[in-house]
Amino acid sequence: MGSITSLFARKKVAAADLGAAGPEVLASVGLDAAAPWDPKVMIPDQAYYDLLERMAAITDVTALPLRVGAAMRCDDYGALGLAWKAAPDLLGSFARVERYARLWTSVVEYELRETPEGMLFLLHRAGVRRLGMRLSNEATLAASVSLARQVAPGPVAPLRVLIRHPAPAVTAAHEAYFAAPVQFGADMDALLFSHEVLARPNRLGDAGITRFLMSHLETELARILPEPEPGLVQSTRDAIARALSEGMPKMADIARGLGLSARSFHRRLADHGVSFQTLTEDTRRELAEGLLRDESYSLAEIAFLTGFSEQSAFSRAFKRWAGQTPAQYRKARQRR
Repeated sequence: MGSITSLFARKKVAAADLGAAGPEVLASVGLDAAAPWDPKVMIPDQAYYDLLERMAAITDVTALPLRVGAAMRCDDYGALGLAWKAAPDLLGSFARVERYARLWTSVVEYELRETPEGMLFLLHRAGVRRLGMRLSNEATLAASVSLARQVAPGPVAPLRVLIRHPAPAVTAAHEAYFAAPVQFGADMDALLFSHEVLARPNRLGDAGITRFLMSHLETELARILPEPEPGLVQSTRDAIARALSEGMPKMADIARGLGLSARSFHRRLADHGVSFQTLTEDTRRELAEGLLRDESYSLAEIAFLTGFSEQSAFSRAFKRWAGQTPAQYRKARQRR
């Protein structure tokens, strides 16, 4: 069973304005309405979905995820929220969520994925897509856009919003909130952003604060994650590194090469708090940094060897990882 921060439950009840029913709904998942809001207090994911479905029986929840998303503030997320604000640009902000969201939930994984149109910010959540989960997914996408609008200069809107579950009876509020086409019944839950929007400098970007917060978040992450399975993790990294020159490796292919089914492979990694997406990202970064230290490789060759079809895509990804372009990273290393 997974867990989710109680902050999200309290935010949703507050946004729904249930009146006298609000404390009762919170009590149904063991939360005292009069107690201080502590985001470190976690509740079971299924209980959280139950809470949302109780709310749906009391009031119309069609626009609730949008109201909750709009109500979220960076400071609600503690150190992770500060890291979001201090990132150099929105791409860096989303990258921090991709890595550190485990501090807030054990049931959702985030992924940044390059596409010809732009960058996808995907959320992955396993399980039956009951009403509570659907409402939670919509609120997560809405909150991501709200947080982006709080730190980026100028208007922020995705190119497209993708939602896996069917559309509610009325979707006008969704289109208005996101200021973008919303495609229900899609094959993923994601926001598609242009590279231009993600590359805008954040108003509060601060490299010094970022380094401090990233160290803090790494420490917090290490506390909650069990030790990974060294043999499997290292074998996976090695297999990913070998496959990258042929493009982005697929989990099923790597699992097959290790003699595992995709399902068993995913479960064994997840049991230790490691995902295939994270291992792939970390391996690409480490490989890129190693190759950049060897001047015999051109940037185009490094892009190819790390699984990128274009040097520009490699440069954007590396800047997200390291806060500087590959050329800047190589030049800085030469001065040492």
